[in-house]
Amino acid sequence: MPQTQQVTTVDVAIIGGGLVGASLACALGDLIEAERDERARANEGERRAPLRVAIIEPQPLPRADETNAYQPSFDARASAIAYGSRRHFEQLKVWPAMREQASSIRHIHISERGHLGATRLHADELGVEALGYVIPNAWMGRALHARLDQLPIDWHCPARVETLEAEHGGYRLTLDTGEIIQAGLTVLADGGRSGFKERLGIESNHHAYRQTALIANVEMNRAHDGWAFERFTQEGPMALLPLTGRRMELVWTHEQGDVEEALALPDTLFLDRLQRTFGDRAGRFRRVGQRHAYPLSLVTARETIRPHLAILGNAAHSLHPVAGQGFNLALRGVMDLATAIEKARANGRTAGDALTLAEFEASRTADTHQIVRFSDGLIRLFGIDHAVLGHARAAGLIGLNALGPLRRTLARRAMGIER
Repeated sequence: MPQTQQVTTVDVAIIGGGLVGASLACALGDLIEAERDERARANEGERRAPLRVAIIEPQPLPRADETNAYQPSFDARASAIAYGSRRHFEQLKVWPAMREQASSIRHIHISERGHLGATRLHADELGVEALGYVIPNAWMGRALHARLDQLPIDWHCPARVETLEAEHGGYRLTLDTGEIIQAGLTVLADGGRSGFKERLGIESNHHAYRQTALIANVEMNRAHDGWAFERFTQEGPMALLPLTGRRMELVWTHEQGDVEEALALPDTLFLDRLQRTFGDRAGRFRRVGQRHAYPLSLVTARETIRPHLAILGNAAHSLHPVAGQGFNLALRGVMDLATAIEKARANGRTAGDALTLAEFEASRTADTHQIVRFSDGLIRLFGIDHAVLGHARAAGLIGLNALGPLRRTLARRAMGIER
């Protein structure tokens, strides 16, 4: 007789163990521990079983000894996280590890090429240690996975979801390992790479910016002192973010079709062009590492919830990097979903319950809409090449720099500590 496949039932299955999926698993792992403590204090017969969570990730994780021996390379990709995201990482008990490789953003300089207007933001104006931080992506992942090793989470790694089928009360996931998982709530946190969103018939709105981001690490001739720079040019925005030592991460937007030449330039010519375009405010560019190019577009899923299904991170919304808000927006989504699940459990409902997901979506709508509109509007505003509008933008930057209360309000929203 054929062998019966083993079926595992969980409350939540997270597809994707990257930064977003791992953050959600950490948040839910804390909830599992709290429920187990509560169950231990109560009569077990009167308490339901603690939340059960599975996470499925196709890429092998680094070994513990690799994490301990971590050495950031010159070319390590990094992400800017807002001060509000630091608070979330503190709540997830991963910030002490995160900050070991974090570079503080203490000042931000915003300007437009060809105009005198500029706005400067400073952490001490807001009474915080930093406006944000820049952390290597690999280190963030290792810190999250190290925390997950301490939590009662069902890891399926390396493993890939081959089929995802809706059924009564949830979804049935078939893995390439032969395992089957029945989940009351399935969370797509795979960055949209698996194609499940499309296979489920969930459409997205796409707006191509006809721009490509060139990303590389550069070395300066002087210390950055915690300064980050955002500069708008006719070709598109460019940013410099502080890294460890004298390194900074460069995000340089090129018009569609122009990036290939910049990628092919010898380092010396590339640095000369970068210096002419950006200017001297950050110092002199001395070295550039590997250059990578990414086409830019605004993608927003038309559905972020369905019965027993939620979508997080880039699978839900992929933004232009100009405002550095993509991952911060995703992390707020993670925390809101975890809060909705915790509330549901406290009220005797399930993680995939319709009311649970409706409350989650309601908590995200305004925040997502504001950030998408802000980042997209910024690109459109500074992308218009018109002399009169250029002067108006310059005047606006000067005025914003002069108006302390307004500047501080905008800064607090960008930091994720006001919505």
